[in-house]
Amino acid sequence: MARSLEQLQKQYNFSHAFGKGPGGRPGGGGPRGGPRMRAVGKPKNSKATIRRLLSYMKGYRARFIVVLCLMLVSTVTSLVGSYLTAPIIDRLTYETTGRVVDMPPLEQAADKVLTALVGPGAGAMSYILTAVMLLGVIYLVGVVTTYLQARIMLSIAQGVIEKLRNDLFVSMQRLPVRFFDSRPTGEVMSRFTNDIDSIDGMINNSLTSLVSGTVTLVGTFVFMLTTSWVLTLVTVAFIPIFTWGGQALARMSRKHYSSQQAALGAVNGYIEETVTGQKVIKIFNHEPVCVEEFDTLNKDMRGKQFRAQFWGGIMGPVMGNTSQISYGVTVGIGGVLLVAGSLTPGGLTVFANYSRQFSMPINNISQQMATIFSALAGAERVFEVMDAKPEDPDSEDAKMPEPFEGHVVFDDVTFGYIPEKTVLKHITLEALPGQKIAFVGSTGAGKTTVTNLLNRFYDIDTGSITIDGRDVRSIPRKDLRRHIAMVLQDTHLFTGTVMENIRYGRLDATDEEVIEAAKTASAHSFIMRLKDGYATKLEGDGANLSQGQRQLLNIARAALSRAPVLVLDEATSSVDTRTERHIEHGMERLMKSRTTFVIAHRLSTVRNADAIMVLETGEIIERGTHEELLALGGRYYELYTGKKELD
Repeated sequence: MARSLEQLQKQYNFSHAFGKGPGGRPGGGGPRGGPRMRAVGKPKNSKATIRRLLSYMKGYRARFIVVLCLMLVSTVTSLVGSYLTAPIIDRLTYETTGRVVDMPPLEQAADKVLTALVGPGAGAMSYILTAVMLLGVIYLVGVVTTYLQARIMLSIAQGVIEKLRNDLFVSMQRLPVRFFDSRPTGEVMSRFTNDIDSIDGMINNSLTSLVSGTVTLVGTFVFMLTTSWVLTLVTVAFIPIFTWGGQALARMSRKHYSSQQAALGAVNGYIEETVTGQKVIKIFNHEPVCVEEFDTLNKDMRGKQFRAQFWGGIMGPVMGNTSQISYGVTVGIGGVLLVAGSLTPGGLTVFANYSRQFSMPINNISQQMATIFSALAGAERVFEVMDAKPEDPDSEDAKMPEPFEGHVVFDDVTFGYIPEKTVLKHITLEALPGQKIAFVGSTGAGKTTVTNLLNRFYDIDTGSITIDGRDVRSIPRKDLRRHIAMVLQDTHLFTGTVMENIRYGRLDATDEEVIEAAKTASAHSFIMRLKDGYATKLEGDGANLSQGQRQLLNIARAALSRAPVLVLDEATSSVDTRTERHIEHGMERLMKSRTTFVIAHRLSTVRNADAIMVLETGEIIERGTHEELLALGGRYYELYTGKKELD
């Protein structure tokens, strides 16, 4: 049965706030994936955000001053060019009608400049040609300054964005695992995409439009005032109409654009889910339901897009027609002033042109404000990540045990991902150098949490964890993690060659050492069967390899690290039995002389462990060897004999 529109919107609306996942662990079961559509509202603290963004422009202060100067020149050339038409028209009026025109002071100054350029006694044609040539020079200067302004501003914007993006990435590398576990991947990714792009657009476009529009507005007002103060008052009287109308339309269109973005996000999310789940859809003959649900979402999106495009599209015509009304009223009153002799023909022509231009900066500024607020809100989200608390610094006396033998002791360890829910309770265990310790138990019993604490992805609440007699909190994190290798259930391979992916375990390793590690992991034979051997390029997280082959590369990476402590977290749970045996050969060689912690659902893989810990609800309820636990006849016996299945 197809879900209703309300159910689909709730399911695929990704603009939710960050939250905690089920089971008390941040992010557990939370949505993951690529960037999601998100409507950005107004910033919470605009002043602080603006100051911080301006701090990124300190190194570009000189260039920004140059941009402002060029912007001023470009605006002035546009205004002056328009104003020069007034003396031309008035001179033609005088030449053709013989009527003496009483020019305003600024126009008289322009006329004197043109007369001086032409020379005394020159005719009207020479005067006009000289004026046209001067206009050409002025507009050419305007074109050049506009080009230079755009070019320099682009370099400033890209420089700022490069530094901002780099600082964001560096900050993310310092964040604890807890930060990423408690947030959907798409939300974190959107900081680098949507939010950074909105800041880029604001610096490169909105900022220059705002400054240029303000300068144009002030300059136009000054020229209008010097031409006719009466008509200036008439034009200014229309400003409240422009402002109110623009804001009302902007609010309406913004509301509908937000709805459109939410609908688009729902459609994209549904498409992503159905594309990745095609096999499941076809197996259960779910295609008709998918088509029906998509049609529901698509119709909803069509309606919201229509309303958004309608209200966004009518802003231009409505504001344009309002401008035409203002223009018509201004010209009508200007005609009366012209007949009364209070205004020259050239003055009326120029003023009419300025009155048409006067509304444009107001519209542009009102439209850019929404973009600027959105960018500032995006900047706050970027700075939120930068200001997130990084991993606690290592203590001043932090030191690595030498030599590092791998004697691990958990002493009465208690831990919870969130304070109100404890995940591990009074865990006590010991792993001697070279021993193999296994953890079994139901899902959510706390098996993976034990290894997270060993790596200091999280710090314990009470108790202690020591390695070779030294508390892990007194060991530098980098040194600690360099001596612990992990092979996880979810393999992760990077874009690059097979050789480069294995070398990720130790970047200074030679090619010979990489090949030796691959042989240890039983990966060498399949690598040599690849088209380019160790130089084979891996695609999409190793999509051109089988699951078992990807896991063997992970084991080779761990072998290359030479870490004395090894963690195998469900390393064979996602492969078939035959592949599992092949992988186990590599893991057996890898575990030799290493302290190893194994987490497994398949109990056959832990039979030869030196000690098996059975966890339930965060507590060790049984411990011993395989034979001892079977003889005990408890929970492990039930799981191994199949009398009680693992959850």
